[in-house]
Amino acid sequence: MAQQRRKKQPTRTTQRSKRKTTARQPRQTGTRSKSKEQLERERLANLEQIQKASQELSQTQEKKKVSLGQLHVITEKLTEKKQVIQGISTQLHGIETNVHQTAQQVIQTQRTLSQLKNEYARLLYTASKTSNGFNRLMFLFASESFNQFSLRLRYIRQYTEERQRQAARIMGTQYRLHQQLSGLTQQQQRKSSLLNSQLNENKNLLTLKSKEDEMVQQLSQQEQGLRQELEERRQAVNRLDNLIAARVREEIARAARAARLAARREAAVAAARAARRAAAARNAGGGAGPARTQRDPETSTAEESSDADNATANPEMDAPETAAEAAADRRAVRIALTPETAQLSSSFSGNRGRLPWPVARGFISQHFGRHPHPVLKHVTVENRGVDIQTGAGESVRACFDGKVQTVTNIAGMNTIVMIQHGDFFTVYAKLRSVNVHEGQRVTAREVIGTVATDSEGTSEVQFQVWHNSANLNPESWLGHK
Repeated sequence: MAQQRRKKQPTRTTQRSKRKTTARQPRQTGTRSKSKEQLERERLANLEQIQKASQELSQTQEKKKVSLGQLHVITEKLTEKKQVIQGISTQLHGIETNVHQTAQQVIQTQRTLSQLKNEYARLLYTASKTSNGFNRLMFLFASESFNQFSLRLRYIRQYTEERQRQAARIMGTQYRLHQQLSGLTQQQQRKSSLLNSQLNENKNLLTLKSKEDEMVQQLSQQEQGLRQELEERRQAVNRLDNLIAARVREEIARAARAARLAARREAAVAAARAARRAAAARNAGGGAGPARTQRDPETSTAEESSDADNATANPEMDAPETAAEAAADRRAVRIALTPETAQLSSSFSGNRGRLPWPVARGFISQHFGRHPHPVLKHVTVENRGVDIQTGAGESVRACFDGKVQTVTNIAGMNTIVMIQHGDFFTVYAKLRSVNVHEGQRVTAREVIGTVATDSEGTSEVQFQVWHNSANLNPESWLGHK
């Protein structure tokens, strides 16, 4: 019996090691691949933007004189290059984390494999003592009872099966270790490749930064010309602001007058119907029979339609407005919406952050609001919209369905197009030519003209968004290209 207990002890040890081995299996993570793919897509998108900016820079550099347009392109390329480097740094950080985790898993797997091999060696040593068939038979026939004989026979079978399972676990652990080491090698190769890419991008960044500094220095020597250009731009912006404000006020006043006349006509129609009902009631009270009090529905409908036509054609309805009414229209601050324009306005507002860009390609060379001049010190530039620099001859598109409210020319802004979307307005300035006319209905992404190119070779469109008389930031309305 003591010999039986001693021989059963390796089995308990093996079972404990099996539980430990199962508990020490490395955790598998499935979220890394998605983040890597997303970072790779962002990197490729940034490289595409850099390529487009390079094309636009080559167009502006056809002019020998350094211009702000060239500086804007260089600045955009610097921004995109920094984003590429930031993306590489993020990937490197993720790879370093994965390498550390994989290294820990390799160490743990090597420890587990060592334990499994030691336990398997003990199993083989114990099994070697009973490898002789005679010893096995002596062990069985030395049983004191049939029950003990059955238990010993089961023990021999279980011991053999456990030895086989232990060998299978060793093979599986060796395979997992091989996979982990292979993955670790691939991650280290990827890390080395990214480090080389980061080094090259940093060199390119320094080259672009030097080029930007050189351009700024050259432009600083043209301070007088830049100040004159800035003053001309301010005057052009003021003319555009005045035009937009005037058109918006006119539309608000027109909508207020239309709403007032519509309300007056509705009141006239209601009064005519009330008078007709009162006359019918008096006739019925004057002794008319029951047959005369009943009215034909078709006759009633025709009479109401006649009342509406009479109210519409009434000269008093179209009479010149009084000074008080005109003043009230001018004091209105919001466009009075009809059901149709209210739906259009709601649809435009619901697409905030998803509106298509007015050009298919390009970048924002000057952002919305007040910001320092890129060259002149202590000079602030204010922008009512965004300047989108693009290629020469690029088509300009409407960003949403609407009605062309204004098409005109402004000195310094070339041709402008103003489109109304309910109580919202979008403005497209610096156009060379237009394909639409005032009062025309347009749809989203419909081409309304082409962008103009200035004397320095810079092609850009000025894009603005207004809500009634409030100027909005277009960047919060435009979607991703």
